[in-house]
Amino acid sequence: MFNKNIKLVLAALVIAAAVWQFFENNIGNGIMLIFLSLIFIFLYFKNEIILLAFLQLRKQNFDGAKKWLDKIKNPEASLVQKQQGYYYYLNGLMVSQTNMNEAEKYFKKAISLGLNMSADMAMAKLNLAGIAMTKNRKREAQILLNEAKSLDKHNMLDDQIKMMKQQMKRAGQPNQHFGGGRAGRRGGRR
Repeated sequence: MFNKNIKLVLAALVIAAAVWQFFENNIGNGIMLIFLSLIFIFLYFKNEIILLAFLQLRKQNFDGAKKWLDKIKNPEASLVQKQQGYYYYLNGLMVSQTNMNEAEKYFKKAISLGLNMSADMAMAKLNLAGIAMTKNRKREAQILLNEAKSLDKHNMLDDQIKMMKQQMKRAGQPNQHFGGGRAGRRGGRR
């Protein structure tokens, strides 16, 4: 895993080599080196490890995605800010089924760093709302759910949001016990 600044240095060196090739009248080599430098610039903004982890997630291979994410040892040095957000977002998705406390930390960190797509931000807030609801923080869950709904511009999470709102309504209703108490145990005789 390269430091993010090494990619920029490599791009600058390749561009310098391209300029040298242009001065030597090797136009084809210069153009090829310019395209090579664009790859390094692309990988600066779109980290290759994050892209491979997303590919594994798309295949529903959570173990493979986790292996790719584990290759990033120091996200602050290796990734730009938005990619750090996706690093924590993906880690939150990975551990959300096993450890809610850790998943909550990852999702909060991802939201604070920012995510490029509003659908991803909505998904992170929806997951945080689910975690808050299971911890009986209903007010926080309602706020996060409303934020997720406003971020979901294409209504891709509409069903999940409706389902969570129904669960919140059920959780807010008092439990009713029919036929309970002493009269119920004695068969209703007085």
